Amino acid sequence: MRRKSMVPQSGHFQEEAEPTIEIVKPTTGSDPQVQSPGEVNRGYLDELPVETQVTSPVPSLSSPGSPAQQNGVPPMAPQEYHYPDEGNRPVPILPYSSLFIFSSTNPARKFCHFFVNLRWFNWFIIVIILASCAELAMEDPVTFDSYYNFILSQFDYSFTAVFLAEVVLKVIDLGFVLHKGSYCRDLWNVLDLFIVVCAIAGIAFAGSSTNLDTVKSLRVLRVLRPLKTINRIKKLKAVFDGLVTAVKKVMLIMSLYLLFQIIFAIIAVQLFMGRFCYCTDLSMRTEENCKGEYIEYTGNSFEALNREWSRFDFNFDNIGASLLTLFVVQTRSGWPDILKNAMDSSQRDQGPILEYNNNMAIFFIVYFLVFPFFFVNLFVALIVVTFQEQGEKELEELNLDKNQRNCLEFVVNSNPVDCYMPNVKNRIRLRVWKAIISKPFDYLMFVLISLNTITLMMKFYNQPQWYDSLLSYANIFFTVAFTVEAVVKMFGYGIKNYFRQAWNVFDFITVLGSIVDVTVYYTVEGSMKTLGFLKLFRAMRLIKLLKQSASIRMLLWTFFQAVKALPYVLIIIGLLFFVYAVIGMQLFGTIGLDNSSSINRQANFQNFPNALLLLFRCSTLDNWDGVLVSCLSGQTCDTKSYPPGTNPPPTCGTEAAIVYFVSFNFITAFMMLNLFIAVIMDNFDYLTRDSSILGPHHLDSYIQKWGVYDPTASSYISYTDAYELLRELEPPVGFGKKCPWKLAYRKLIRMNMPINEYGKVHFKTTMFALIREALSIKVTNGEFVIVTPRSSSSSSSSLSSGQT
Repeated sequence: MRRKSMVPQSGHFQEEAEPTIEIVKPTTGSDPQVQSPGEVNRGYLDELPVETQVTSPVPSLSSPGSPAQQNGVPPMAPQEYHYPDEGNRPVPILPYSSLFIFSSTNPARKFCHFFVNLRWFNWFIIVIILASCAELAMEDPVTFDSYYNFILSQFDYSFTAVFLAEVVLKVIDLGFVLHKGSYCRDLWNVLDLFIVVCAIAGIAFAGSSTNLDTVKSLRVLRVLRPLKTINRIKKLKAVFDGLVTAVKKVMLIMSLYLLFQIIFAIIAVQLFMGRFCYCTDLSMRTEENCKGEYIEYTGNSFEALNREWSRFDFNFDNIGASLLTLFVVQTRSGWPDILKNAMDSSQRDQGPILEYNNNMAIFFIVYFLVFPFFFVNLFVALIVVTFQEQGEKELEELNLDKNQRNCLEFVVNSNPVDCYMPNVKNRIRLRVWKAIISKPFDYLMFVLISLNTITLMMKFYNQPQWYDSLLSYANIFFTVAFTVEAVVKMFGYGIKNYFRQAWNVFDFITVLGSIVDVTVYYTVEGSMKTLGFLKLFRAMRLIKLLKQSASIRMLLWTFFQAVKALPYVLIIIGLLFFVYAVIGMQLFGTIGLDNSSSINRQANFQNFPNALLLLFRCSTLDNWDGVLVSCLSGQTCDTKSYPPGTNPPPTCGTEAAIVYFVSFNFITAFMMLNLFIAVIMDNFDYLTRDSSILGPHHLDSYIQKWGVYDPTASSYISYTDAYELLRELEPPVGFGKKCPWKLAYRKLIRMNMPINEYGKVHFKTTMFALIREALSIKVTNGEFVIVTPRSSSSSSSSLSSGQT
């Protein structure tokens, strides 16, 4: 696969220009030798000693006086770096006295200090927190005094004892509050102390004759325990801090939002106060006439019912009700009913008249323009901008922008593609291998996959028999075609190498499933013939389209980069859902199930899974207002919520449902779920960036082109092949075929790639030099290690041990 060298001969080079390539011969005390490109010969390269290897995790630059350093790039001395790990660093004990008793040399305090700073102690507390969360989720909110809850309460006492011991140890170590660095000077420690105090108070009141509601209120505060994990997981705390920063940023907008909300609420009170009333007998329009009984017909039956004068659940009778109703309208859940009631509203204290007041629709149109269309999207924009600023602040001290850091991370995490070239002695396999890696073969498979896609789209309900047979034969054809593809690739790559590629494994599973699908269809009779899951393998062929385009592969790579940033966002959202689910179980778990209301057998708070699913539904703003109404006070209690033979409580539910559901929907719909948008936009910002600026999305072409010159993925190619490779890569990655050779060599000189004794350059060394030159990165070894993720340390080690 070596190509003819395009290095110009000495004479031709000297006629055009006089650039020089600097070859550093690492002899102690000697100056770098400078030769023209034509004078660089294999003999000289062979004389280079092995000591030229670079031991730092990033490519070494040349000695002082090199072109790289003349251009402002600082030298990168061979040096070993490691990531700072706070767990391995001793934490000094505070010099102040603790609790006026324990000095900094007190053995008991020194033991507490040593104990709480052990790494396993932190993980032990995290495990206890998770176990405590599991205990909270397993509680039965309906039968509060059951034996099952009694067993769980014993575990809760144990968890409380562990958390109390943690507080005592840390207070002895740090002191309580008086000096700097003491326990209560940290808000996270204050949260821990508050949780422990509430848990102890709940245990104390549970053993007395205190009102059950008081005990439940104290036990609800245990849901704050999961928040203890935030301060103990570094990246989780970083995401949380970013969220807090975003909230601080939007406080001014929040004030403006509340001001406009109050203004619209006051206007709504003036327009609709006392007009959202109705009689259960719709023929009566005033409260005076809404008396006695009326007959309601249902099908062929009828029933005599008492007339009742009532108000709609969401009205504008006062400022509080007006704010709540407008918030429901803002979430677009059930707002058409509110709009209809407003358009049918007549005089004060009178029932609705159809389309009596259609002009009131103007109020809601203006409200929609101001709030759902402006303020909500403004929240999204501010959160996105805040998260981007947070990421940029991390790199300010290193003089790197986010794109430069992403490119450096790409270098560390990337490896050359193994094309699995067969032994040259087997000429047939070699020809097959060349065929399957060629562009025409890719185009052929793209056409087959596209035709298969069209065929799958042609199926419809009640299709004729001949049409069904035609599609079946087409399915057989594509199954055979993709089977042949798999067999040919197995022969060209070799069976072992074939299964080393994830895409090939996926293709093989798809082919195997398609063969089973065709076999079952034509050989098995009865119900087994229509096994639906086997037809999924036909649809899975469409995924093969994803690997046919470099642009699609880049989008997938960016998508997975975004997914890698999402876990901690998901954990924050998961903690929020957990806290609200447990609170909902304690507040609304005793409400009776009624299929005519929004709290029914499928949607309720009587156990943790149901509460979680109901909250997820509310976060999508699906009928959350109906759930709110069904959780207000005055609801029927579940028969299992009180012991048999005792008087049932008058009603269940609470007015706190308003605060509960409004806060939950505001946090989730308007803030937390927008974190997904922030993370995704942060990773897909290259779509709006100048395409001439090198970014990680360009570097996949470098990897693919490197595989042409290095089909065995040895990570090394000849320095002459490196020149040809960079000429074949279009800007901003490479030089491009239209780049004059004179300019190309000047760029190559500035890249200053180290060459080993065999005249070869390394995969990552070349990529790093390419990025450093294209983005004008001036970064030292230590800075490079800081800006690359810790997960890349293994890759950095392999680079340091392999490159020269």
